Amino acid sequence: MSMITVDKDLEKGTMTFTAQFDAPIERVWRLWSDPRQLERWWGPPTYPATVVKHDFTPGGIVDYYMTGPDGDRSHGKWRVLSLEPPHKLEVEDVFADADGNPNPDMPATVFTVSLEARAGGGTRVTIHSTFASADAMEKLLEMGMEEGAKASLAQIDGLLAEDAA
Repeated sequence: MSMITVDKDLEKGTMTFTAQFDAPIERVWRLWSDPRQLERWWGPPTYPATVVKHDFTPGGIVDYYMTGPDGDRSHGKWRVLSLEPPHKLEVEDVFADADGNPNPDMPATVFTVSLEARAGGGTRVTIHSTFASADAMEKLLEMGMEEGAKASLAQIDGLLAEDAA
């Protein structure tokens, strides 16, 4: 994978990651649509994800948690807003408690993932995150969201390489 860009616009409350993968678009789509694939890269290596519910349909819910090095768990929930397989998905991502209830004290993020087939069989992935405010974005950046997302995306190459082996 080559990280092409990470663009942040605090004024607009947006952050966009763009990456390119050497795999067909249908394969890259499965990284999101298959819960066992998703949990192998969603979350940085030191906080691997476990997907406990994966209703990957418009209006569906994806519940997950990430387990830290000391065994602590950070729970999250996606509300699937829209899907256009294998080209686009949009979700609202919120922090949650162990029962899946959203944490109102933490900012929510809406992110849109766009997949574009590239000549030669590769796929360009753009993840555009929108925050409710500059303060919400700053809070998540201070918590390490940018670094965590980069570390998460960096795991995808290894997963895709397993297909070639």
